[in-house]
Amino acid sequence: MNLIAKNITIDKTARYFVLGEPSEKIKSVLFVLHGYSQLAEEFIKYFEPIKNESVLIVAPEALNRFYVNGFSGKVGATWMTKEDGENEIGDYTNYLDSIYNNVINRGVFLKVKITILGFSQGATTACRWVSCGKSKIDQLILWGGGVPHDIDFESLKSVDLTIVVGDKDEFISAEQIEAEEEKLKKNNIKYSLMTFEGKHIIKKEILLKLFI
Repeated sequence: MNLIAKNITIDKTARYFVLGEPSEKIKSVLFVLHGYSQLAEEFIKYFEPIKNESVLIVAPEALNRFYVNGFSGKVGATWMTKEDGENEIGDYTNYLDSIYNNVINRGVFLKVKITILGFSQGATTACRWVSCGKSKIDQLILWGGGVPHDIDFESLKSVDLTIVVGDKDEFISAEQIEAEEEKLKKNNIKYSLMTFEGKHIIKKEILLKLFI
């Protein structure tokens, strides 16, 4: 059997959610990337405590949705799987760049601080966006996730990198945090590490420390 895999590029309707109103008062734009099986509409609600007239919060939703349990009920989304991963990365990078252009370049503001916060699977996605995308990013926050081995580490030298992790995170061990720090130091990446008491969650008190 002569089986050949082929790819085509198609148009796809995607969605994102926004907290705040674009205006001349905006000083900071925060892109928040959700984790595996989450939806952007719910994820963005975690950031309501830091919403004010000077910040715009944008939550893109991953392009791949699925039923979390079985064949009906709750729906979640994922940024990618291991299947045809290289094209998945290219697709979501182009998608995130498109949202950036729609929000920033077509907005009423151009000179603002741009931050990406990636949570869990969204942390890996955020790193690849910085590495492979065309958007100008000032700050990168990886919350409950780390830097993938396959990116260009040089790209991280142009951003202010912060890693946030709970001391009881059920997906990240102390050994993994140590390995992550060693990897960053080996590649001469400057970063700050913030730990908090808690599990694999977005915690209000830490958000306030980061942004207020």
